[in-house]
Amino acid sequence: MLKLFRASFVMMALFIALCGLAYPFAITGIAKLLFPAQAAGGLVERSGHVVGSRLIAQGFSRPEYLHPRPSAAGNGYDAVNSSGSNFGPMDKKLIDRVAGDAAKIRADNPDAVRAGAVLPADAVTASGSGLDPDISPGYAALQAPRIAKARGLSPSEVEKVLADATREPTLGVLGERRVNVLEANLALDALQPRAHPGAR
Repeated sequence: MLKLFRASFVMMALFIALCGLAYPFAITGIAKLLFPAQAAGGLVERSGHVVGSRLIAQGFSRPEYLHPRPSAAGNGYDAVNSSGSNFGPMDKKLIDRVAGDAAKIRADNPDAVRAGAVLPADAVTASGSGLDPDISPGYAALQAPRIAKARGLSPSEVEKVLADATREPTLGVLGERRVNVLEANLALDALQPRAHPGAR
């Protein structure tokens, strides 16, 4: 009996050392070597202060900034509670939330959205993680008139910033065209400085 316990304990200790220590440390080391920016969280600094991450969404709600897609992570954009809402498509809570988000988008962007117009899906639906840092070019373009008016810029100036911030699918086939919200907002601030992006 003692032999069985000893063998079990040795195997447990071996697998803890291999799977719990050696493997994570090796993968972390390889990631830091091959993808240093991503392994560090894609953090973006301005004037010595971290203003956000290229890889994790943060909430922007001021009219002069590009807004991200909705988040169901914790109370919204909480990296510690990354998750989707897990509501089914017929769930009343989801239907009510989407309707509320759609009404808010229409109210915030009256120059771009006509009543009853179909909104881009990512404007009213959260991603699986609730922390998607990108939005579709369609959702970004919908917000351009509001941003231009809030900043006192021409729509074409804002549209150029959004076009420059648009990324093509990875390797030409993976994913879709997308706009990174933080990068676009930093580019807007570079064009015409406003409040620090940390003040959302």
